[in-house]
Amino acid sequence: MTFSIAGHCARTGMFGVAITTSSISVGSRCPHARAGVGAVATQNVTDPHLAALVLDAMEAGQGATDAIAEVVRDRPNISYRQLTAVDTSGATAHFTGANILGTNAISEGSSCVAAGNLLSSTSVAKAISDGFLANPAAHLAERLLQGIEAGVAAGGEEGPVHSAALLVVDKMPFPLVDLRVDWDDDDPIAKLRTLWGDYEPQMQDYLNRAIDPQAAPSYGVAGDP
Repeated sequence: MTFSIAGHCARTGMFGVAITTSSISVGSRCPHARAGVGAVATQNVTDPHLAALVLDAMEAGQGATDAIAEVVRDRPNISYRQLTAVDTSGATAHFTGANILGTNAISEGSSCVAAGNLLSSTSVAKAISDGFLANPAAHLAERLLQGIEAGVAAGGEEGPVHSAALLVVDKMPFPLVDLRVDWDDDDPIAKLRTLWGDYEPQMQDYLNRAIDPQAAPSYGVAGDP
């Protein structure tokens, strides 16, 4: 009931995840990224703790493959989990348990890994990674979103999706981009596209407000000189 893309931009060092699912608030559970470390998606019957463990292992020096292998080894209920990760070298890794729902697939590309379950077909995962790779000069958030949109165009899930999220980290310990559609009956990915279109022109301003307020523009609210 979920499909996702985790990716790394070698040019900027950014990491991120775009994801959508049939249930509510996918952004609160499934996409995870840590600046200078990597990105992880945890899905199917989700345990967010697994993403933190994978990121901790990568921060301690393990690559994505070893980090996922360590976290899933002898882990209770791991057969219900689907995990993907990308590390600082652009290497990717994944795990899909035996109790994953419906048609599931993985597709690894250069510095990206796409995964899904309850898909309309196994070709959806390859469409997602191809979408991510189609425009390497674009901002990582844009590339991730294009990947998810390509997955929808390829058939997406068996049933409707209701939530979507876009997460990107850069150099700071907080996200550069953290956009979420927690519930939408019609098209959460289209709503996420609109949010990104609205947020992108302001993205640097919000970063400046955190690190150098004097360089940031005024807030444009009552009482702001």
